[in-house]
Amino acid sequence: MMKELKLVISDIDGTLVRSDKSLSEAVVAAVQRLRAAGVMFSLISARPPSGMEWIARKLGLSAPIGAFNGGTILSGDGMMRCAAHLPRDVAQDVLDLIERPGVVPWLFADGLWHAARPDHVHDPRERASAHVEPIYGADVGALMGVVDKIVAVVDDPVLMAQVEEQVGQVVAGRATVVQSQSYYLDVTALAANKGDGVAALAKACGVSLDQVAVIGDQRNDLAMFARAGLSIAMGQGPQAVRDAATHVTLGNDEDGVAHAIDTILLPLLA
Repeated sequence: MMKELKLVISDIDGTLVRSDKSLSEAVVAAVQRLRAAGVMFSLISARPPSGMEWIARKLGLSAPIGAFNGGTILSGDGMMRCAAHLPRDVAQDVLDLIERPGVVPWLFADGLWHAARPDHVHDPRERASAHVEPIYGADVGALMGVVDKIVAVVDDPVLMAQVEEQVGQVVAGRATVVQSQSYYLDVTALAANKGDGVAALAKACGVSLDQVAVIGDQRNDLAMFARAGLSIAMGQGPQAVRDAATHVTLGNDEDGVAHAIDTILLPLLA
């Protein structure tokens, strides 16, 4: 059991925000109650910084936050502290491998979102998350040294399993490969995973990992569940994620983060 709570780190999509990507006033108010009680609050997400900064501002956060699954750490003022990029050969291997029917490749680099072609199902959702417009059909060769994340967008679960297995085998020991959503396979630098990310955020905040609570909903959150002193899974998350957590809260559309703050985290301070 956690002895002393000093820092809470929350995932964003499927966790802090609702399915329509909105941040509810109930969640904002609950985060303020937690901070007023002396607990720091931070964010970690597969999103790029552009999709996180408005949330940090609305919550009034001063702690560092982690973008690209923790591969990029930003100070409370939005300045970049460090960034882990995919090696050139890894990025090229991944792009070559996921260039196939049924897969839409995305590449994030230098603050831009490059997509091989339009995807009318997922592009609007990503616009709302990333707060940037996609660039279609660009030559990404010049970006190979500064790639933050490659995403394979796959709607077919069987194909997704095949792609995840094949990419994982090709880049084993050279990159992190994990689903951030059932239809997104993220490939980031080896150190760009939420386990190392929460460790970096804890260090930046001057606390130990056993003083950290984390909240998430997807498979990419399992790495931080394994490192933090306390973990909370969202109620709508996959069973394997809920099973791995210390606690389970309500779903994100029921403001589960607010519920977790009021029923799980704040009582730890009593």
